[in-house]
Amino acid sequence: MTRVLISGASVAGPALAYWLLHHGFSPTVVERAPEPRTGGQAIDIRGAALDVVDRMDLLTPLRQARTRMRGMSMLDGDGNEIMRSTEHTVSAGRLDGDDIEVLREDLADLLYERTRGRAEYLFADSVASLQQGEDGVRVEFDHAAPRTFDLVVGADGLHSTVRRLAFGPEADYVHHLGMYVAVFTMENFLGLDDWQVWLRDGDVGGGVYPARGNTQLRVNLGFAADSLSFDHRDLDAQRRLLAERLAGLKWEVPRLLEGMWRASDFYFDATAQVRMDSWSRGRVTLVGDAGYGPSLLSGQGTSLALVGAYVLADELARAGGDHVAAFDRYERRMRPFVAANQALATENPGGPAAQESVDRAKNAITLDA
Repeated sequence: MTRVLISGASVAGPALAYWLLHHGFSPTVVERAPEPRTGGQAIDIRGAALDVVDRMDLLTPLRQARTRMRGMSMLDGDGNEIMRSTEHTVSAGRLDGDDIEVLREDLADLLYERTRGRAEYLFADSVASLQQGEDGVRVEFDHAAPRTFDLVVGADGLHSTVRRLAFGPEADYVHHLGMYVAVFTMENFLGLDDWQVWLRDGDVGGGVYPARGNTQLRVNLGFAADSLSFDHRDLDAQRRLLAERLAGLKWEVPRLLEGMWRASDFYFDATAQVRMDSWSRGRVTLVGDAGYGPSLLSGQGTSLALVGAYVLADELARAGGDHVAAFDRYERRMRPFVAANQALATENPGGPAAQESVDRAKNAITLDA
């Protein structure tokens, strides 16, 4: 039985574990966090990714968990409403389509529940080193004893440890798109009822939308800037940076910034894309944001992760143990799909891509090779 180590337990990692189990592989998932991560923004499952979750028998529970937004308002820098819509929202796009918007943690929980007890999970740990040999990859962990796996897959996001260890410095592959965004949860002090509110004032802005039966707010705040140097582990430094950049915003932003300091799920990072000439090196490969993150500006990161996990597992099963052939076919099938979806993030700087472009990109792959 082929032993596969997957680094990362958000979406791409557990999805890959599911499909590897389906094909008779033995996956182990290592995750730096002590338990499945909570929080995060609403994410979209579109096009080919809907077919993937349908094949996992997750379509019905995801539809039950989907957000129920009625529409959105857009405000100016002073908090005055300048437009509203009941046809689309910033987070989900059109409200009358087949796409599903859910909270990231709800999708991650479903994937984890479908794989726990069958796949091995190592929480509160991380890959420390990789040594490739002819017959496998010796992996040293931060805490667990060293082990040898047949294959290693990095599903560990924009700042992938596996990518750094196997391919080199992050700066060679991560391309900044000119924005920084924070996401966190706080109480719904605005009393929003399935309604989003967004505001923008020059290079700063953000939005809020309710969750969990309108008891919570998921807050998105950000600013435009050239590439900045900051410690990805120092959350208080990130909070100070965000507060400084948004200090002049009006409306309810001061109260949102106060809530930021109490949020246990605060997340801050650049909008960036991962672009690589190859996603595989020896017995190591990448899936999802680690190899081809399109950035949140595309709205397609989750769909790429789900489809990438499906295609990678499918090709490994078809190859009958020949990982070189499997990785090659995985890349050839996925690259046009990745290119089409990454293009969505840059098609209309400062605004969303055209709906026609989204419709083409989300369906730009056939699952059955």
